[in-house]
Amino acid sequence: MASFSFKIEKRFGDTLARAGVISTPHGDIKTPAFIAGGTKATVKALTPEQILSSGAQSVLANTYHLMLRPGADIVQQAGGLGKFMNWQLPTFTDSGGFQVFSLGVAYDKGIDAVSHSQKGDKKNAKATSNQLAKVTDQGVTFKSHIDGSSLSMTPESSMELQHLIAADIHMAFDECPAPLSERSYLIDSLTRTHNWALRCLTRHQELNDEHVARNEPLQALYGVVQGARHEDLRKQSASFLGSKDFDGYGIGGVFEPQEIPEVVKWVTETLPENKPRHLLGMGAQPADLFLGVEYGIDTFDCVAPTRQARNGALYTKNGRINITNAKFATDFNPIERDCECYTCRHYTAAYINHLFRADEILSATLATIHNEYFVISTVDAIRNSLIDDTYYDYKQKFLSAYYGDSYKQFM
Repeated sequence: MASFSFKIEKRFGDTLARAGVISTPHGDIKTPAFIAGGTKATVKALTPEQILSSGAQSVLANTYHLMLRPGADIVQQAGGLGKFMNWQLPTFTDSGGFQVFSLGVAYDKGIDAVSHSQKGDKKNAKATSNQLAKVTDQGVTFKSHIDGSSLSMTPESSMELQHLIAADIHMAFDECPAPLSERSYLIDSLTRTHNWALRCLTRHQELNDEHVARNEPLQALYGVVQGARHEDLRKQSASFLGSKDFDGYGIGGVFEPQEIPEVVKWVTETLPENKPRHLLGMGAQPADLFLGVEYGIDTFDCVAPTRQARNGALYTKNGRINITNAKFATDFNPIERDCECYTCRHYTAAYINHLFRADEILSATLATIHNEYFVISTVDAIRNSLIDDTYYDYKQKFLSAYYGDSYKQFM
């Protein structure tokens, strides 16, 4: 019966970087790898065929969103996530745990996972009454952001939903608190996340036993390390979860690039070396790709490339550009002359500028193809540089071209 495994093929020098292969029932993922963000069983603006042509090896969908629409039972009836969206390669699902944060403490406050509310701020205090999620030790009670209906999610129900969705790799249900919350709350939250992880593991193993009985592929489960920006809490979480029988590990929280060498290293040096590590929501800058790999990350996901593309922000080897700027209106060259993505092989910057200015839907598709290809191919090149021992040369060449004189902060 098809199952899950991970093999390290190459370790790079005195760093934590490694090249490997994750094997799943739907194929292999050569790591390090960027996992395309397919939140609602779609990478926004792209068909699965287009994301495949961009080089993606896997996509990640969101359990919370698929629970609301179309419903995990409908995804199951379709034959699972891959068949539902016509994607034949490996798939991930996250647990819905991040929605605990985004619909709870962060809701309606303009707070993200790298910031925190200000104590005593009247606006933030007022917004607390608008939170759509309430956390208890049992689980989370939600109000749907779509229609306001009440619903709940527990570690057990998250596992049941993820097994219905039937991705190859799941994430354990966790709480992602604002990283600058009071330390006492972070300690309570970490205890809760660890207890939830054990409950997830128990239910996951029960559900896999049912798959065995039905001769269905086994599904893998990653425990999710939390602990915000506290070294002792991160190491405690990595040590606790690393001692349990998870197939791999996710690292929760959103990081600024300068935080990766410190915070991620605390975790990856503590986790078992022979299991894969996934950085959830890895960030929005190309530097994150290099720093994540260098400090022991095997896979990561992020919706920033697609979100930025839909707003006209495109990655190039010489930095990010805004394709809507007037100077591109008469630029009849590709976005990048040496880029092999479908967009650059067939269309000019002037045409894409026109599409954005005319508010045409095609603008989002062509821009997203380019950004996804850029990120995916960059990580593929990082992998190749690890294997042929040219990583530092490639890193310096890439970052100096992208960031100019400021690249040294990432070296």
